Amino acid sequence: MKARIRWLAAHGVVRYGAKKAAAHGDPQAMLVADPVTRADPRPVFERIRATGPLVKTRIGHISVDHGVVHELLRSDDFRVTQLGANLPAPLRWIENRTRPSSLHPLKPPSLLSVEPPEHTRYRKLVSSVFTPRAVARMREMVQEKADELLDELTHGAREIDIVAQYCSQLPVAVISSILGVPDADRQRVLEFGEMAAPSLDIGLTWEQFVRVEDGLRQFDAWLAGHLAELRRNPGDDLMSQLIRAEDDGVGLNDEELRATAGLVLAAGFETTVNLLGSGVRLLLDHPDQLALLHRDPSLWPSAVEEMLRLESPVQLTARLAKRDVTIEGVPLTQGDLVVLVLAGANRDPGVFDDPYRFDVTRANANKHLSFSGGRHYCLGASLAKAESEVGLKTLFDRFPHLHAAGEGIRRDTRVLHGWASLPVDLGQPAATGAAR
Repeated sequence: MKARIRWLAAHGVVRYGAKKAAAHGDPQAMLVADPVTRADPRPVFERIRATGPLVKTRIGHISVDHGVVHELLRSDDFRVTQLGANLPAPLRWIENRTRPSSLHPLKPPSLLSVEPPEHTRYRKLVSSVFTPRAVARMREMVQEKADELLDELTHGAREIDIVAQYCSQLPVAVISSILGVPDADRQRVLEFGEMAAPSLDIGLTWEQFVRVEDGLRQFDAWLAGHLAELRRNPGDDLMSQLIRAEDDGVGLNDEELRATAGLVLAAGFETTVNLLGSGVRLLLDHPDQLALLHRDPSLWPSAVEEMLRLESPVQLTARLAKRDVTIEGVPLTQGDLVVLVLAGANRDPGVFDDPYRFDVTRANANKHLSFSGGRHYCLGASLAKAESEVGLKTLFDRFPHLHAAGEGIRRDTRVLHGWASLPVDLGQPAATGAAR
């Protein structure tokens, strides 16, 4: 009964209201509740853009303007949201009173839901692991993992689900190595991630809500056991470093440790799984661009930036006004919600020429906002790009005749964007040694 009440307060009422608002053409509600818009948001993006850089909706405010999104991601006048923060006061009270104690990515002490000084303290503990120099050293490991996975595919069936057998396996193998996750637990971690992925969305169905709650609860229990094992047998991995930092008096209590380690683990593969899958689909749909990459491999870094721009793995984020402020002539009151549509900002024609075209030679593709910005810029951005560059190049070098074998299925999430499955035919592999 408590779970039903919490779902009704946090999602049921929102879902009902969003459906009604979407039926009346509210653009923000349409992104939440209209299946047609979710399948192709371009018309709504452009309608918002034509209305203004910051648009008032029935739910709050929304922007697809690159300049506004860039500014608000970095502004000290705004803060990140927390679970239920934008609900009406009575619903927020119900949600808080019925909320379980397990981790949630939008609940403190998660990095996604706190601001300095707590955010600064948590982030400092993990930031040194993901510096460009550190990631450069990880590329060799990424290459080894990619080669191992593709060796297995070479000896298997030609028709496979590339998401299940490669795009998900590569990033989880890499982040698991970094965080000391045993090989035997990797598939469980992937399953937890799949179950909990809609936790960033609002307006979940009851079935989605139950699955998310179950996934978060199982992940929290597994993580507690994993950290306990690392306390007994520490290694050189990041999680062991976080534990030692806690024991050395840095100040991470058990909940903070689980929240920080859990977010780094989940975020360490979720973004890259989506980016790899979207990258495969984009290249299969645009063989001329794949041919350019075959002819000039130096284009791979810019190709990955273009994939991030056009198919942002995280579609949107939100900020709350910390004080009364005016943005682009629009007055906002303390506590007002602003939804920042990263995917829309990445297609701003004022910044990107012909923004809906996939172009691996695009000179300013790296101006995308897919990794957020400011103090909340994604810690693992360099690693995600390195994994995607190495992973995709190695895949298409090894299987130059790879082609689609079906339509595929999109993930049923609003914030996270990618493919749940993508059937392909690997074709004949390249001659032995030719791709290495």
